[in-house]
Amino acid sequence: MTIREMCRPVLLLLGSVACLAASDAAVAQADGAASAERGAYLATAAGCGMCHTDTAHHGAWLAGGRAIVTPFGTFYTPNISPDPRYGIGTWSDRDFLRALRSGVAPDGSNYYPVFPYTSFAGMSDRDILDIRAYLLAQPAMPVMNRPHDLKFPYYIRWLMTPWKILYFRQGVLTIDPSHSEEWNRGAYLVRAVAHCTECHTPRNEVGALIKKRRYGGVPATPGERAVPDITSDAAALGSWRIDDIASLLKDGITPNGDVVRGPMAEIVNGTAALSDADRHAIAVYIKSLPPVPPVQGTP
Repeated sequence: MTIREMCRPVLLLLGSVACLAASDAAVAQADGAASAERGAYLATAAGCGMCHTDTAHHGAWLAGGRAIVTPFGTFYTPNISPDPRYGIGTWSDRDFLRALRSGVAPDGSNYYPVFPYTSFAGMSDRDILDIRAYLLAQPAMPVMNRPHDLKFPYYIRWLMTPWKILYFRQGVLTIDPSHSEEWNRGAYLVRAVAHCTECHTPRNEVGALIKKRRYGGVPATPGERAVPDITSDAAALGSWRIDDIASLLKDGITPNGDVVRGPMAEIVNGTAALSDADRHAIAVYIKSLPPVPPVQGTP
């Protein structure tokens, strides 16, 4: 037997292993692309680009810098492009999961709840990592993050630790078997992904959501317009049909022909990209929201 003949089984085995490895790599690459595609859909629903792009000053995509004015001072959204220095280019899966699920940065510091991790915590690991895959597929923007401009004592970041103990509860949203699959999908999108609670619920003196007023709207404050009640209260969406809500999420037009403005117009830019099924699921869930007590001395 020649050396070539003796080596033939080994060569065939190595060739098979190489083919399998190439196949696995192709599958992983395809799965990664699919993950980024799913992440694009979720990131749009979550408004990632809207918050993390300073469109008012023609800022770069996902490079941060958008000012969010609050009673505690002005927050500036961070760079979440794949830039390795200023963005999330060096973040691991664990870093990204911990940020969205626990509100903790890679260096161990706490995020402020102006970043709605309090809602994102309800998302599944897969959905969170799909968003990461999408973000990492975007152009890297080497734009330095702008520090927040906060009043005393809110700039003392470690104070977020007791705040979390008092007001933050982690955990992925679970299915409610007493409701339909569509209702549960809507609940997931509203409560976790699109984090509607964060804007449509008033907050107390330290920025925590007032749970008994969930979705009940926020009265106007100096320089800021009111955020509407979206419960089934007669003065809110009580007379709206499910299709009215779904339609508004697509074209931004109310049943009486008015057009949404301000931040909600930006939100509709995102919800318009959702499927008809998901917009309908959101509408089903919102239509089920019970009225909340009237405002009495809400900060």
